[in-house]
Amino acid sequence: MNDQKLINGYPFIAYTRTAYTDAETQQRARDFYTEMDQRRTCRDFSSRPVDKRVIEDLIRTASTAPSGAHKQPWTFCAVQDPAIKKQIRIEAEKEEYESYNGRMPAEWLADLAPLQTGWQKEFLEIAPWLIVVFKKSYEIKADGTKGNVYYANESVGLACGFLLAAIHQAGLAALTHTPSPMNFLSKVLDRPENEKPFLLIPVGYPAEVCWVPNIQRKLLENISAWY
Repeated sequence: MNDQKLINGYPFIAYTRTAYTDAETQQRARDFYTEMDQRRTCRDFSSRPVDKRVIEDLIRTASTAPSGAHKQPWTFCAVQDPAIKKQIRIEAEKEEYESYNGRMPAEWLADLAPLQTGWQKEFLEIAPWLIVVFKKSYEIKADGTKGNVYYANESVGLACGFLLAAIHQAGLAALTHTPSPMNFLSKVLDRPENEKPFLLIPVGYPAEVCWVPNIQRKLLENISAWY
């Protein structure tokens, strides 16, 4: 059987998946939900090292996400250097202090109260890795001209979801951190003009003693509609 063909002059390959029984499909769906339902945002990290090869595979998994016109408008910057992590923490805490002490309205602060967050972000130095996700607002072609990207926010958001699932599946913990504004990340990491910081994700093992808020996810009937 030929597993490749041209369609309107473009190469296509045959797409195949393992043929599971209905019962196996149901079990796999439930098992994955059960695993992911254990995922929590972690603010207490261990300094235990994580092999670079693990981070490489996590990023590879994130890069399998769909993207508009397959432009893949993302860059994942993996930061291990203690000096750079310290610099990121200093700059992030400057912005976070301003947010918690004037920028955020009272309602926002009240919504955050059950999570017990604050402007101090020591995890940015403790976690062995920081993955800073950048969104490309346009391409830079080989000849130096600009090229369009499509649905960049949606595409990078999907990739971050894949990344978080991969981190959890590997037995690691993560935090989705969005200091605002985040422009300092472009300067600290010397990223090109077409890349904008999208998400800052500390990655590592949870601390030996790690507490997370006892919060509940919405029930299926509250998040779905069936027709």
